[in-house]
Amino acid sequence: MGDFTPEEIAAIYRVIGMRRDMRHFLPHPLDEALLGRLLGAAHMAPSVGLMQPWRFIRVRDPELRAKIHALVEAERVKTAQALAEREDEFMRLKVEGILECGELMVTALAGGREAHIFGRRTMPEMDLASVACAIQNLWLAARAENVGMGWVSLFDPEALRVLMRMPEGSRPVAVLCLGYVPAFYRNPMLEEANWAHRLELKRMLYTDSWTTDVPSTGVLPGT
Repeated sequence: MGDFTPEEIAAIYRVIGMRRDMRHFLPHPLDEALLGRLLGAAHMAPSVGLMQPWRFIRVRDPELRAKIHALVEAERVKTAQALAEREDEFMRLKVEGILECGELMVTALAGGREAHIFGRRTMPEMDLASVACAIQNLWLAARAENVGMGWVSLFDPEALRVLMRMPEGSRPVAVLCLGYVPAFYRNPMLEEANWAHRLELKRMLYTDSWTTDVPSTGVLPGT
């Protein structure tokens, strides 16, 4: 017999399917115990060599929050310009909820990562992959708790590192907006805005070698 009931298993898949990158928030703060549970879930993430490179900075100062927003806004404009013919379309998108969300976190890579060789000798970027796992854990736990989360990556990493007084060698990875939301998007927001659409899984799956764009058959739901 397995460790989980069919209902518990179904709940995991349901949470994964209903996770959304949120941009619209209510200003209500999160209960401290709830926030502790969410960060505890993040800290249970797998990490290469058990290096646990994630660090979380909780932003409580309204002036600091405003400065983070200014950094993001500056990068938003530069990103729009880099998109050329889609510039106007991009500028109409809501890409963050930094000023509205109940909680703001900066998630970062710790310094001193060069000391961790296990699993990173040929793939040093696995430190970043480990932090991404922690963020995903937090995201799924938040959705299960009916809390929205948005991952903001529009910023100059060095400018944010300096602003947050992070030590040399560390690196910010994400600005995370957390909080209650008016409603969860029925579909990913960028799909609803017709910016991009989720590809079919069969277009991402190959068997034995990546030598053709012909999808695999017979192993996917609905095939």
